[in-house]
Amino acid sequence: MARSKATPARKNNEETESPARAGSKAVAGRARQEPKPASTGRSKAKPAGAGQEPKPSSTTRSKATTTRAKQAPEALPVARPKPTTTRANREPEPPPPTWDERLINFLRPWFVELAGLSLSLFCTLLLLVALNPAESGLLHTVTRPLRQLAGWGIYFFCLSGVAAGLHLMLRRANRPYHVLPVQVLGFELMLLAALPLTHQFLGLGLADVYQGRGGGIIGWALSAPLLDFLGPLLTALVHLGLFTWGLALLLRLGWVDVVRWLNWASARLQSWSAELEADVAERQSQPHGRTPLFGRPAGPEDVPAPLVRMEEEALIIIDDSAGGAPRLHKRDGRLPLLEALEEGGIVPLTPEEVDEKKQIIERTLLDFGLPATVTEIRRGPAVTQFGVQPGYVERPGPDGAPKLYKVRVSQIAALQKDLALVLAAPRLRIEAPVPGRGIVGVEAPNAEISVVRMRPVIESESFYRLNSPLAVALGRDVAGAPVATDLGKLPHLLIAGTTGSGKSVCLNAMVTCLAFNNTPEQLKLVMIDPKKVELIRFNGLPHLLGKVEVENERVIGVLRWLTAEMDRRYEMFAAVGAKHLKDYNRKISRHKDVQKLPYMAVFIDELADLMATYPADVERTLCRLAQMARATGIHLVVATQRPSTDVITGLIKANFPARASFAVASGVDSRVILDTVGAEHLLGKGDMLFLQPDASAPVRIQGCFVSDREVEAVVSHWQQVAAVGSPGGEAPGGEAPWENLIARQALIDDTDDMLEAAIALAQQYDTISASFIQRRLRVGYPRAARLMEALFEMGLVEDPQEGGRTRRTYVGEDDDPLNDYLAQQGE
Repeated sequence: MARSKATPARKNNEETESPARAGSKAVAGRARQEPKPASTGRSKAKPAGAGQEPKPSSTTRSKATTTRAKQAPEALPVARPKPTTTRANREPEPPPPTWDERLINFLRPWFVELAGLSLSLFCTLLLLVALNPAESGLLHTVTRPLRQLAGWGIYFFCLSGVAAGLHLMLRRANRPYHVLPVQVLGFELMLLAALPLTHQFLGLGLADVYQGRGGGIIGWALSAPLLDFLGPLLTALVHLGLFTWGLALLLRLGWVDVVRWLNWASARLQSWSAELEADVAERQSQPHGRTPLFGRPAGPEDVPAPLVRMEEEALIIIDDSAGGAPRLHKRDGRLPLLEALEEGGIVPLTPEEVDEKKQIIERTLLDFGLPATVTEIRRGPAVTQFGVQPGYVERPGPDGAPKLYKVRVSQIAALQKDLALVLAAPRLRIEAPVPGRGIVGVEAPNAEISVVRMRPVIESESFYRLNSPLAVALGRDVAGAPVATDLGKLPHLLIAGTTGSGKSVCLNAMVTCLAFNNTPEQLKLVMIDPKKVELIRFNGLPHLLGKVEVENERVIGVLRWLTAEMDRRYEMFAAVGAKHLKDYNRKISRHKDVQKLPYMAVFIDELADLMATYPADVERTLCRLAQMARATGIHLVVATQRPSTDVITGLIKANFPARASFAVASGVDSRVILDTVGAEHLLGKGDMLFLQPDASAPVRIQGCFVSDREVEAVVSHWQQVAAVGSPGGEAPGGEAPWENLIARQALIDDTDDMLEAAIALAQQYDTISASFIQRRLRVGYPRAARLMEALFEMGLVEDPQEGGRTRRTYVGEDDDPLNDYLAQQGE
């Protein structure tokens, strides 16, 4: 009876199903027959249709066939009836957990922490018991054999157990420390080396060992065989070597750190010897037999180091080229050593040369009726600045009485060519007045130009105070003081100068300085060199993304990739609520699985060639990067040899506040790059005027010179580091990230500019035709037909012979057909 009642119910459910599902069930019902029950004689007659499925009519079969034809080639899913749950086959509910089960379930997530707590308490008890060996008790039965085994090392083993327990207890906390397995190994190696050393130095015997003295049985077993075989001296050296090795593993010190420490100690000793020599010279210069009886001796703060007074009290010679003791931050072990860079100095200024030029300047000004006095001399590597203080001229006043009038600054500046004539200088520059000082600077070239090396600038105090990964060494000013700047605060730099003035050398020095002080995961470099001879020496540097780009056709793709990378970084900043790169890296430092974003420096050697080829695209992308890329850590350094208005446009100048000008051809070019004259009087070969964004006037600097040997040393060092698997370092010669973008642009240029719009239509609609493209994109029919042919070649639409004028599309909205097509072409 239960079966006869369930059959009509299933029939009613089948009648309410969809036609397609009903048709599939009707086809299956023809082949399935309901088994008949055995006749007992007392069974009742069943109603019609209760024992078997109703046969589908011809109309139903035709509808099912039509539905299958529409849905081909996909198979129609067959609905399965849900199993009915009865009271008989329902499983009984489990009994509620007891109090001990609830306690175990509660403590199960904290099993490791509880084990650490137990270990710490047990080791603490062992340590307290071991401190009182005379007492007796249950725990002394545990510590007594441990004391015989390790001797005095039992205290260190107990402390190690306490530390391990605390480490396990802080498993889920944000630990302020990081313990590596190699450090644990180093500590244990130190302990195992200290036990035999203690046994050997104290001269303990086997009887002392069993009483728990010295290094115990372990110390005796590690020292006695070696003493018989090697002797006391070699045995002690072996154990001391193992102890030193363990200490190095514990402190994570390598040969590079040892060499760096030795260099630092050597530099400190040199500075102390220089101070002692200065003290001896000062004592020798004092009158004989006259030593101050009262007061304290003069300290270093009482003697101005860079000031040297001549015979006249008013004349001061300032020479800051000596500097102070080398200052360096703690460097990563993978960074190159300072020995990779060459040292250099400045040729000292002779008193005869100072006195001769001083008298020439004063006599020339007096001949033109302008009394003035040279009160300050600043000695630089390429030029010497003579500080001229204007005097007074006696003239009749309004009432006819004589009156003193100050000499005007413009009158001294007007004698620039006359001073260059009498000093026999090829180029002479007058800075009227010098910012911050009440003098007029007459900058005359030196008879011998000194080469400025990068190593003394990196070791200087000015570079040390920057404390930035984007710090770059620029050179030395007119007083010989080292000059460095932070590329992140500029934030972009524009360089101009004629051929041979030192632009490319300045770029090489900046790249070398950045690669010398940063690891590949901290900084990435992008270089563009249309001249194909300067920056290609850095190919293979792991900091470099791809290779140095030398083709103008690929430069636009590189700049477009930089703008896309900038937009991607801004989206990442918005996701975590960060305002700039440093803030983003600080916030994600809590998540170990998220990688920090590196800084990115972009160097372009020749802007004029790019502007002549693609003026609109280059200007648009450069301005957008200069306006918005600062917060994302992307900084630009752009150089050009033709600072004209068609190359350095108004938009580019407005977005590059920091500028550096080497020697230019005319004052017009100097005004274009610096908004003032003066660059046309530079000497060349690294002589430049550097204008910071927050400065009122440019500063004259002799740029750093980096030789080919130094560049090769830095590049080869990083290649060796990358070869052994530096973390975060990319293999030299890897594929550039903008290759896909350049290939996409090349494909669009070869076909049609509207190809991407046509692909978007194919992704949006199921069918497409040439007339449809013509209407939506508002192009002519021949162009629309060519776009349809391009879509067919890419495999995005069906064959025209099958679909006729309207073709079915084979691409979805989430697909990227251009990348797929380029990947197929690459294979």
